[in-house]
Amino acid sequence: MTKDPAPGSIEAHIDGDVHGQVAVGNDIRQEQYVGVPRVQVTEEERQELRAAVDQLKAEVAAAAPPELRQAAIECVQELDEAVNTDEPDLSKIEYVRGWIGRHLPQIAGSITSLVFHPVLGKLVEAAGGMLADEFRRRFGSKPQT
Repeated sequence: MTKDPAPGSIEAHIDGDVHGQVAVGNDIRQEQYVGVPRVQVTEEERQELRAAVDQLKAEVAAAAPPELRQAAIECVQELDEAVNTDEPDLSKIEYVRGWIGRHLPQIAGSITSLVFHPVLGKLVEAAGGMLADEFRRRFGSKPQT
């Protein structure tokens, strides 16, 4: 047996599959805060990006002529440092992409694949909207997450 609600009180029972808002009462005030959900990059994803950089290093070492090999390897090492961080360094990424394109055009596709790697896209998105906007400005596309 249920008790009757006290005079002046409001009681509501909501059952079933409810979609949307429900408000019960006399003086109802609602506030909604909409924020961008924080993108999370897992350690497994970071490992995947590191493996992609390691693959690029191997391609550069194999493709670079002897007189460029050391500079090319150092360039990819800079790229490694630029992408394997919580806030990717877009200036370094852009520089390395251009350097590889000029000096080792036969692997330009590999560097482009790394620039648009889904995990790098997630890192850019996780760093915030300003970095994602700058990525789009520099590389002409939205990071793929």
